[in-house]
Amino acid sequence: MRRTRAASLAATVAAAALVLAACGGGGGGGSQDASEGGVFADCATSPNTCNSAPADQLQQGGTVTVASEKNIDNWNVISSEGNVDWTGMATKPLVPYTFYTAPDLKSTMNTDLLASADVTSDSPFTVTYKIKPEAVWNDGTPIAADDFVLNWKWQNGRDCPECETAGNGGYDLVTSLVGSDGGKTVTATFSKPYTDWQSLFGSSAPLYPAHIGAKQGDLNTPAGVKAAFDYFGSTPPNWSGGPFQVQNWQNNVALTLVPNPKWYGATKPKLDQLVFRIITDATQEPLALQNNEVQVLFPQPQVDLVSQLQQIPNVSQFQNQGLTWEHFDFNLQNKFLADKALRQALFTAVNRQEIIDKTVGQFNKDIKPLNNHMFIPQQDGYQDNIAATGQGSGDVEKAKKILTDAGYTGVGTALVAPDGQPVPALRMRYTTGNAVRQNECELFAGYAKQLGVNIDISTTDSLGDTTSSGDYDVIVFGWIQSPYPFNGAQQLWLSNSGSNYGKYQNPAMDQLINEAAASTDPADATAKLNQADEMLSADAYVLPLYQKPTLAAVQNNIGNVRNNSSLDGISYNTSEWGIKTSS
Repeated sequence: MRRTRAASLAATVAAAALVLAACGGGGGGGSQDASEGGVFADCATSPNTCNSAPADQLQQGGTVTVASEKNIDNWNVISSEGNVDWTGMATKPLVPYTFYTAPDLKSTMNTDLLASADVTSDSPFTVTYKIKPEAVWNDGTPIAADDFVLNWKWQNGRDCPECETAGNGGYDLVTSLVGSDGGKTVTATFSKPYTDWQSLFGSSAPLYPAHIGAKQGDLNTPAGVKAAFDYFGSTPPNWSGGPFQVQNWQNNVALTLVPNPKWYGATKPKLDQLVFRIITDATQEPLALQNNEVQVLFPQPQVDLVSQLQQIPNVSQFQNQGLTWEHFDFNLQNKFLADKALRQALFTAVNRQEIIDKTVGQFNKDIKPLNNHMFIPQQDGYQDNIAATGQGSGDVEKAKKILTDAGYTGVGTALVAPDGQPVPALRMRYTTGNAVRQNECELFAGYAKQLGVNIDISTTDSLGDTTSSGDYDVIVFGWIQSPYPFNGAQQLWLSNSGSNYGKYQNPAMDQLINEAAASTDPADATAKLNQADEMLSADAYVLPLYQKPTLAAVQNNIGNVRNNSSLDGISYNTSEWGIKTSS
């Protein structure tokens, strides 16, 4: 699910299918402004059109600057390292894709790129994409089948075994990808049906220019495909297939975009420049907005930040509970955490309601513990698969009994494993400048201490690198899901997925997830995914905390910017952004 888009695959990682119905759900925030109403006043009821400003009510020209909470360390959002929310949002104005998630959280075909995308056969399962004739890269090269093929080769697990992608769900089922009509018709044939076919080549795993990739090596060889994969990760884009293109990149400072003169889409950008300014310390974002250094914020909500935004004149904000969820993860490569009993005990000692009350609950009273890894409450498949395990309950005595029954000693003082080895301090990581996550780590350390386990807390300023390298024992971050739960489950939980950072292995769960993804019966697919979730919950690998609110804040003179609580995030429609002629 673009963004983890953490995925997406937070701060939040965006997952490749976790590019994860409506802007409503409200999240207890709503429009808040120094003036009455604010530009987000109707977002709860009209998520796709709130803060709307027709083109004739926007200035021609000007600059809009967005505060980005993360630097860009890898430009290839298909890679496990580049699969980060803000990388996806910063590059979205550059990349073409088949489907995206609108603010109402529904899958939507990209009509700038495609004339159509349809299942054209059930046996064998076949999807046909019709690319618009006018769709070109900014050097004039047509966007065509070769670009789909490169994307597929990166992700199918066969043509580039060394490509460390965020996930390969669905791509591995494509047996052939054929271009016709001069490459403008793309036909994908599958080995079996694929429920979430709309997630493929979508905004969380977009197209990259194959003709530029071919300059790095022979795309008919694994080495050449890998060379292209690495090139697009390490090289700031000098190409574009979207409404903007890169003018300048200053590492850890700002990404500056200007209109793409070859943009083929229906809406031509009004802005002269769109800037993503790197501000990794969230406490500095309100000041930057007040000083007009930035005009748009999409921060992770914090208690002080929400309060400060309320005091800034001519600024509106809107909170929404969407497809993002916060969680604690264990790294099972740590030999002590490889023991399920220790994991179960630690998660049982965690008190999720207390965590909510002491963090996000202070500015959003609607937030509750999340009890499913596969579905969120707005989705039909959501059911409680966690409460029965006792995890997240804060039941310290039950947690101690789990350890004692498993043969641990020193429970509550200095924990010793059944083999006689002292359990060492565990390294817990969170993203720099995130006060909510700092508090979550400190609370986790307190719960673990009651069991006799010490926690060493440290920050990371590159979440993608930290997760993909496994440089943690425990970590807190967020996944941004997509409307495609079956594809998302493959990305996050399959044993061989690049987004399965903690290296959880469960062949029985793998089978259920893959069967769900290939099912033609939605009820059967949903039941299988919940069976898989029950296994995952029992194994205490990841503990969902809560459905995380998203927050959009803008100066009132900026039109067509709105909260999108999916992996696509606030930059899903930048070609429509502009400065209002009056506000």
